[in-house]
Amino acid sequence: MFQSIIDYFTSISPILAAFYATLFTWLVTALGASFVFFFKEMNRTVFDGMLGFTGGVMVAASFWSLLAPSIEMSKGEGFIKVIPAASGFALGALFIFVLDKLLPHLHINFKETEGVKSPWQRTTLLVLAITMHNIPEGLAVGVLFGGVAAGIPEASIVGAVTLAIGIGIQNFPEGIAVSMPLRRMGMSRRKSFMYGQSSAIVEPIAGVLGAVAVTFFTPLLPYALAFAAGAMIFVVIEEVIPETQQANNTDIATLGFIGGFIVMMTLDVALG
Repeated sequence: MFQSIIDYFTSISPILAAFYATLFTWLVTALGASFVFFFKEMNRTVFDGMLGFTGGVMVAASFWSLLAPSIEMSKGEGFIKVIPAASGFALGALFIFVLDKLLPHLHINFKETEGVKSPWQRTTLLVLAITMHNIPEGLAVGVLFGGVAAGIPEASIVGAVTLAIGIGIQNFPEGIAVSMPLRRMGMSRRKSFMYGQSSAIVEPIAGVLGAVAVTFFTPLLPYALAFAAGAMIFVVIEEVIPETQQANNTDIATLGFIGGFIVMMTLDVALG
């Protein structure tokens, strides 16, 4: 089954492949959001464990799928070799930091809004918070496919597809993370689902943009991979982990994080 998927993605344009792969991650988000049709709320302990799992997948993907290839494909030795990864990582974190300060948004378990003051409703602010999570995820998948298009030996279809699978797995609880709170706020099931799945629509957009950028400017790839890693790590530390610590479920969230890290590491090493 996996080999058939790889054969198909190898037979099409890497940019089209990036679109299909990030379309998959969006659809998994929609699958998570669809739970709102069956449940009004989710057990808080289970939810924190799933968020912890999400953080583990993101951290593992940042190293195994993004930073390690970034360093490997960089030229030079010693400090020179790590400059693209270090600078790209810093820029990625800075990018999300600036978005966090400028874009009005609301995290799941926090009452105070962040970013510039806005008259927007809490539902819109909540969706924007999760949308911010998804920008670096779509970008990460896209730049790997872009590296394939550019003929970079360290970038492979297998690695890009594996990353998309990992991102898709952790997008499942993110869909729940948007739709369930909206349902608790009194929104209808249909609207809660629509908002929940729409939070990931940015992933195909970011994926295609990342693939196109790397295709036309090949030296950008090491920086772009590290940029996506820095953005994802910032999201994990600044947003995902704090949200798991609001209901005294630290142990469950931590175990979920470890599990997510192991799953993503195993996928990347075994399949990539």
